[in-house]
Amino acid sequence: MKDEIDQIDRKILAELQRDATLSVDQLSERISLSRNACWRRMRRLEDDGFIVGRVALVDADKVGLGLSVFIIIRTSNHDPEWLARFRAAVVSFPEITGVYRMSGDLDYVLRARVSDVKAYDRLYQRLIAKVPLSDVSASFVMEEIKETTVVPVELR
Repeated sequence: MKDEIDQIDRKILAELQRDATLSVDQLSERISLSRNACWRRMRRLEDDGFIVGRVALVDADKVGLGLSVFIIIRTSNHDPEWLARFRAAVVSFPEITGVYRMSGDLDYVLRARVSDVKAYDRLYQRLIAKVPLSDVSASFVMEEIKETTVVPVELR
């Protein structure tokens, strides 16, 4: 896999993050590169794993999942068997959209999308039925000030 990308590759990645529906012609025009050169670079970026997928971003409110929840987990159990059970549990719930093992005082932070507090409680009950957790707390997002999937590829 190629470890280095140049400014043109970064421009391609930035444009595709803004709008993955761009045709090769539209993209090549935006970055001032020939269609064929643009297509070859896009293919290489995909083949080398810089582009890992293309998705549609969905408005969570419009599909009835307007409550964003951060779930903080501290555990005294860190053995491999518990971790395997925990991993299997959290990846099995579609409501859980992010799982992060943390440094410092927290062990794990989960992000979930649910319809309301009752839906969060159902998720919580299903989670603790699958894996023993000693300290779980949740914070409900009151306002999303910034939410993005964009990786700032133009920064270094």
